[in-house]
Amino acid sequence: MQLTPEQERLGKDNFHEAVSFSRRDMLIGAAAAVPGLGAAYFGYQKLSGNPVKVGFIGTGDEGSVLLTQHPAEYMDIVGIADIRPTNRLRALHGDGNEERIGLIKKLGRDKAMSITLYDDHKKLLADPNIEAVVIAVPLCQHYQVALDALNAGKHVLTEKLMCHSVKQCKDLIMAAREKKKLLAVGHQRHYNVLYDNANDLIQKGLLGDIKFIRAQWHRNNSFPGRDSWRKNVPADDLRELTAIAKEKGFASADEMLAKEYGYPSAHKLVNWRIYNETGAGLMAELGSHQLDAASIFLGKVQPIAVQGYGAKNFYGVKGIGSSDQQADDRDIEDHVYVTFEFPGPHYAADKNDVCVVTYSSISTNRWEPYGETVFGSRGTLVMKQELEAMLFKEASPSTGGGGVDQRLYVLAGNDGKPVLQASDSGGPSRQAAVADIGKVSRGYTEEMEHFAFCIREGNFGKASEGGLRCPGEQGMKDAIMALTSNLAMKHKKRIVFKPEWFDPASPLVPETDPEIVG
Repeated sequence: MQLTPEQERLGKDNFHEAVSFSRRDMLIGAAAAVPGLGAAYFGYQKLSGNPVKVGFIGTGDEGSVLLTQHPAEYMDIVGIADIRPTNRLRALHGDGNEERIGLIKKLGRDKAMSITLYDDHKKLLADPNIEAVVIAVPLCQHYQVALDALNAGKHVLTEKLMCHSVKQCKDLIMAAREKKKLLAVGHQRHYNVLYDNANDLIQKGLLGDIKFIRAQWHRNNSFPGRDSWRKNVPADDLRELTAIAKEKGFASADEMLAKEYGYPSAHKLVNWRIYNETGAGLMAELGSHQLDAASIFLGKVQPIAVQGYGAKNFYGVKGIGSSDQQADDRDIEDHVYVTFEFPGPHYAADKNDVCVVTYSSISTNRWEPYGETVFGSRGTLVMKQELEAMLFKEASPSTGGGGVDQRLYVLAGNDGKPVLQASDSGGPSRQAAVADIGKVSRGYTEEMEHFAFCIREGNFGKASEGGLRCPGEQGMKDAIMALTSNLAMKHKKRIVFKPEWFDPASPLVPETDPEIVG
């Protein structure tokens, strides 16, 4: 649904009004917080000791975002590692935009140039001063690099998707437990204040009964040159990798990359997202974000089942697109549509209490770019591109008007829970203005701050005890949802999730389940 600018502004005012009612004490504390907004919301403080000495492994697209967002008061970067020379330079100089500013601009030239650059993550891990690592390498190497880091005695924050398989997720969790090291996974919505406020409204019942969540991430790559996931191998990368390969006695850079680093070729190293051998497709790269958000809104419950359709409907299809798009050799799906069933709060007593979550990711239209819409019996919540939240009320006989043109206010119901009411007011209340925190952090900074804080405090507890909000166990749950949806599309069947899949100590995993793969 496309809203007018006026309707979007009204929806955001409604959201801030609701937050100002439900989190009044929290907002007062956040306004006075010294460490920052994230610390006030997520229950950590400034470090009592020195910043954690950290190494960053992987400085490509996502790694450069993390370098830009990293909290210098919590993390002291002493080394970065990437096998691609262009990525090492990119880490220092950035892309010339605010998303990837580079370490020279972030930290100043002197500090940035004092950081050691490595062409191999094992060289970085050999530094005894490094306490923790942030990993943002291609998905097929998440497991091995994280395992190497744990074995080297480092705490680990690895980007999502946690691993290339559920078995790897389980092995990594058990390794972290054995080594007594923290293992965090970078699903940043767990540290996004906007999502935290939205989830608070949902958990307090403001939206009523939730039976449907719609999520999507739509892109349009039909125009030539628009696909950011397909790139040429930079000449500088190929030249240096070839020289190193010859020094080591390999016939080519591709042979070295395959045998020493786990990448089939330089081409697949650079374009890893579009091959199942190195990535896991749209559900891993995009869908896992929305599935994670839906899981948060539904109380982090385990899903019941998934089914769906996915295929190459654009790339490699005769007569569609340009000649290079028709000849494209990617093997990941370019259109996916999946349906998840999640248990409602009374599912144990009545199996009809189910919430359906639909997800679509397409490559030929971006009418609705990305976000989630939560449909409740009393209201609708729209999360737009991680940056905005809009709230609209359902019209009802007892509470009056609703819809996208209705301004709202909130009051306490007879049961003490917040209730949406229609308002004749011409503008948002003063309290709502307090809840409008302006430009929203996507959560990268906060997740790294809390990771460092938990290291310094030695907190290995649950999130309810101030521990990591997205530890390995939660990251594995998100990976199970994304990877099992791929299996459902591949085998064209409805797959029921098994409890053993979510137990790190169990050897049972979906990718080898005979009921799925035969």
